[in-house]
Amino acid sequence: MALKNFAFKVLNKDKFARCGIIKTHRGNINTPAFMPVGTQATVKACKIDDIKKTGSEIILSNTYHLMIRPGVERIQSTGGLHNFMNCDLPILTDSGGFQVMSLSKLNKIDREKGAIFNSHVDGKKFYLSPEESIKIQLGLNSDIVMIMDECPKNTSDYEVIRKSMELSLYWAERSKKAFGKNPHKALFGIIQGGLFKDLRLKSLNELININFDGYALGGLAVGESQKEMFQVLDDIKSDLPSDKPHYLMGVGTPSDLLGAVKRGIDMFDCVLPSRSGRTGLAFTWNGKINIKNNKYQTDNTPLDPECDNFNLNKYSKNYLNHLFNTNEILASMILTLHNINFYQELMSAIRENINNGTFDEFHDKYIDKL
Repeated sequence: MALKNFAFKVLNKDKFARCGIIKTHRGNINTPAFMPVGTQATVKACKIDDIKKTGSEIILSNTYHLMIRPGVERIQSTGGLHNFMNCDLPILTDSGGFQVMSLSKLNKIDREKGAIFNSHVDGKKFYLSPEESIKIQLGLNSDIVMIMDECPKNTSDYEVIRKSMELSLYWAERSKKAFGKNPHKALFGIIQGGLFKDLRLKSLNELININFDGYALGGLAVGESQKEMFQVLDDIKSDLPSDKPHYLMGVGTPSDLLGAVKRGIDMFDCVLPSRSGRTGLAFTWNGKINIKNNKYQTDNTPLDPECDNFNLNKYSKNYLNHLFNTNEILASMILTLHNINFYQELMSAIRENINNGTFDEFHDKYIDKL
């Protein structure tokens, strides 16, 4: 039987905020969507079945980490990443460009060869060209593939950002050619240009000319303020293709998500809910809670009375405080699952309010609270 082609459709709008559906042969994804991050073929401290129960419809994994450990060949020997990690959800893989910038102490960028870097694990040298990144992602059998781009460190140097953006455009063309014809998969372009409106628009327009299945914003969540990030989105929101999904990479807090949806973003990923869960920070409808705080030692109320999925509210703040202060593994498991579940409840509420035409009111109620 032929695999279903990748497709995207906008179902409803409330100004720039959009509800839509991404169709893949592994299942549909309701947008706006949040993707839990399974960097190394697992969402830390969670089983994939529990991730699915939160309402998550897609997860993200990472080319850089998987090529280093366990290696693409081991994953391919199982039939691909879905089989390897026993996941039947669609999977998006990042190209690895961001990790080359952020993790590798010794790296060199070559226009033709790509990124030349030493593994942060054992120092082994790797070469990651646009073609190799696409080859790896296709070998992993990813459903949504990201182009290879250069993600420069946060800087106000216009010329540095311009040269990086031009290099990313050259690599985008090579990535598109390497991807070939895979109608049941998607290839997303990545808009670069730092905080400069003219560079962002040039990057976007050149990528539109190349023609991708979706458009992501890269080079954010690297130290800029929320105000600066929202300004970048405001600068380009009217120029983003209306018939393609818009993806804000590596973002963010619940407040970030609300503000970005208001500016036309459809897809998000971030390690924040899982990483925070492992360090004792819980997201709730009444704001953030640091469960390690001593004041919770005598608090026998549930973490979030408004959240009842998984029956997690049978655990009191008193008990969770005890688990974290005694370094019990169960603490990370409960809070990580709670946080991912909260993010998915937030996305569901966002979609509901867009459909009802009440998103602005919902946004204003929670933008400074969550």
